[in-house]
Amino acid sequence: MTTPRLECRKLSKRLASGSREIALLTDVDLAVAPGEFVAVVGRSGSGKSTLLGLLAGLDRPSSGEVLIDGRAIQDLGQDELARLRREGVGFVFQSFQLLANFTARENVMLPLELAGHAEPRREADRLLSAVGLAERGHHYPSQLSGGEQQRVALARAFAARPAILFADEPTGNLDSETGRSILDRLVELRAREGTTLVLVTHDPAVAALADRTIRLAAGRVVTAPAP
Repeated sequence: MTTPRLECRKLSKRLASGSREIALLTDVDLAVAPGEFVAVVGRSGSGKSTLLGLLAGLDRPSSGEVLIDGRAIQDLGQDELARLRREGVGFVFQSFQLLANFTARENVMLPLELAGHAEPRREADRLLSAVGLAERGHHYPSQLSGGEQQRVALARAFAARPAILFADEPTGNLDSETGRSILDRLVELRAREGTTLVLVTHDPAVAALADRTIRLAAGRVVTAPAP
């Protein structure tokens, strides 16, 4: 059997609230195959973003484990975890998270330079062209529309050619037409690069694009079809 690209076992997250604990996530088991596109759905407060943060190594679980290519990431030190996030995974957020004082090209070049890419400017321009922004590389985020900023964020996320891309409501701040355009670009880039994609959404139309849908309710998995 092929080793899952991403896996979690009995993953739980709890927070203290006064004299009691609040369970944000409880005993989640999940395996994602290499190259698979999985959508995580559920109502607000169901634990979707909490799960994504734990899978991506942005937060530590209260119990359970997360494995990437069979390696438990909660056992990694801070430097190793930072390297994993820089080189092995990519992120696309609802709020774009672009650096305001950097041009579109410079935003995409940054992870390439950190990774020691031989030609960061050329590769940044290739990625911007792939998302339809070949002529906008010299513009700053404030000079771009919301849809254009999210396309820059997509280009940046794919800059290091991550094995896994995590996307948290990537079209949540966009109108439906622009959001669909962003999703088309995302799916196209994912297929071209062979990237495993885990996407959180509340939109059934977005989830319908995925190979498989995982549904959460009250921090637990209620629907999880086999890969």
